Parts: sequence; structure tokens; C-alpha cells
Amino acid sequence: MARILVTGSTTGIGLETARTLQGLGHAVVWHARSKERVADLGSHAEVIVGDLASLQQTRELAGAAGHCDVVFHNAGINWENERRETGDGIERVFQVNVLAPYVLTALMPRPQRLVYLSSSLESGGVADLADLQYRAKPWDGRQAYSDSKLHDVALAWAVARRWPSVYSNAVDLGWVRTRLGGPYAIDDLPVGADTQVWLATGAGGALVTGRYFKRRRAQRPNPAAGDIRYQDGLLRACADLSGVELPA
Repeated sequence: MARILVTGSTTGIGLETARTLQGLGHAVVWHARSKERVADLGSHAEVIVGDLASLQQTRELAGAAGHCDVVFHNAGINWENERRETGDGIERVFQVNVLAPYVLTALMPRPQRLVYLSSSLESGGVADLADLQYRAKPWDGRQAYSDSKLHDVALAWAVARRWPSVYSNAVDLGWVRTRLGGPYAIDDLPVGADTQVWLATGAGGALVTGRYFKRRRAQRPNPAAGDIRYQDGLLRACADLSGVELPA
């Protein structure tokens, strides 16, 4: 039985993934953005509460979670119509989708497996380290989201390269009928959660690292994801913004 953290596990894919893992007998650490979302999980659940749009709360989440065998960086936000900053003065999509997973990865005890949630839109992402937060270029919410999902693949691969003892991968879960995916999406929740569960259990060839999966099959992401200079530059930018270094 593994101890598994699933961020953003009160709704959608995160909830389905956590329920499936719990049904398989694993000890799930649930994550809720606020106390108001905890009640729906029941009193039996181990829940940590914190908003990933806050660097301080993200640091506290890392401490509250403790050691986990598997960490799913599932939580994220969709594109926004206008550029918004968090209380830390960081562009919101970048902070929640990229910087928060980085901080949790850097501060939590090293797990056996890491899974970073990406999207097929990463294929249109731009590895622009000079303006990660859209301070100079015009705001484009869909592009900012696509960029963040490319950053997530690069982050997963950078960790795989730096921590060879950890299985670190990224996942495109497909177009799933959730609040984020909308009612016209073609996949249902179990399909969306399947690859994450497969990677968590390590069964049937899932003990691999530095890969990008969809429906349990390795995919070729945006070529920029494999650029080591970009990976290292992204880690450096995340360390500078958060004040947290990824351990060697």
C-alpha cells in the first residue's frame, strides 16, 4: 500500500483519481483549496488544505503532506480572459500550474514517483524564459495556459534527469467531461484518471521516467520540452521566484 498525495482532489479528475486509488487500498492524502471544500470528502479522509495561488500556503502544504510514495500534481486552472496576479505578485496561471508543483516537489521529502498533469495544448506552448509571466508581451490567456502545460512537461523531465532514482513523468489526460473540460468533451472521468493510476501502481511497464503519456502510451511532446537549457532555465526561474531551490 502506497501513501499518495493528489493535489486538487475535491473535483474532477483529481477526485476520480483519488477515489480510484483509495478503492485499490492505497492511503490517499486529499488536497482541498479551502476548508469549505473539505466537508464533501467525509470525516474519514486525510485532507490537507491550502491555496496553490499562495506561495506561503504551498510551502505549508509541503510540510503538512509529509512523506508520500507518490505525488500527483493534478491541481491547475484554465486560461483566463485577463492577466491576473496572485498576492505574491506572480501571474496566476503560471503560479498555480507551474510554480506550485515546483515548490511542492522541492520541499516535500523525495517520493518514489511524481506525475505532472499536462495537456495536448502543450504542443502549442512557447518556451519563453524571458517573459514567463506575460509582463512585456500582450496577454493571451489560451497561450499562457498552453505555455504552462509545456512548462509542466519540462519540469517533469528536468526532475527525472536530476533525480534518477525517482520516476517522474507527465500526462495528457485527454479531453474529459469535467468542469474544466466542459460537457462536450469526449472522454469520461475513468478514462481521464486511468493513466495516473497506472503510473502510481507501477504495474504493466509503468516503471519508467522522463516520459509523456496519454492513455498509457508514450507521446512526443513539444520538442522544447527536451531542451536541457530550457529545463535548467525554468528551474532557475522557479527558484528565483519562490526562493526555494530544488535539491541536488
